[in-house]
Amino acid sequence: MTIFKANRKITSGQAAEQRACRYLKRAGLKIVATNYRAPRGEIDIVARDGESYVFVEVRLRSNPGYGGAGDSIVRRKQRRIIHAASHYLLKRGLWEKVPCRFDVICLDRHTCDGNYQLEWTANAFSAE
Repeated sequence: MTIFKANRKITSGQAAEQRACRYLKRAGLKIVATNYRAPRGEIDIVARDGESYVFVEVRLRSNPGYGGAGDSIVRRKQRRIIHAASHYLLKRGLWEKVPCRFDVICLDRHTCDGNYQLEWTANAFSAE
């Protein structure tokens, strides 16, 4: 039972990230990488929007009883994303060469019909 739940979560998370990638592509962004792992964090999606690098956190919330998906992106989580983004830029020699921003895509499940609502917030937080 526990293994099934863990696998289901992974599958749901992967599906949410795939949906977010499709959404961003339709909006004109180019997907550069997904699930980029750094020593102290992970970036769900790395994209390009013109000359800017966009580091996207995807949050899925199936149960609204715990708040919306966006509520789970606390300052500690933001710091981990910022650290991973810094690692990405440094490793590729892009530090101080390209503008970047941190976006969030939230998928919240509606209780009435079971469908998810996608909300994209550009510049959701900053590295400062």
